[in-house]
Amino acid sequence: MKKVRVKQIKSAIGYSKDQKDTLRALRLGKLHREVVHNATPQILGMIRKVRHLVEYEIIEEE
Repeated sequence: MKKVRVKQIKSAIGYSKDQKDTLRALRLGKLHREVVHNATPQILGMIRKVRHLVEYEIIEEE
C-alpha cells in the first residue's frame, strides 16, 4: 500500500478554522512536525485542502 509523508511548513495562523481542524486531523499542528499516513482518498483530500501549509511525498512500499 502507498504511504504519504506529510510535513507542516507554514503556520495556520490567519487561516480558517476548517483548515486548522484539517491540520489537527492529520496529526499536525506544530511547524516541521512530520507524520506518515496511508495514502487513502480521504487523506489525500485533506492534504489537498491544506497543500499551501504542508509538504508531502508519496512513498511506494513493497
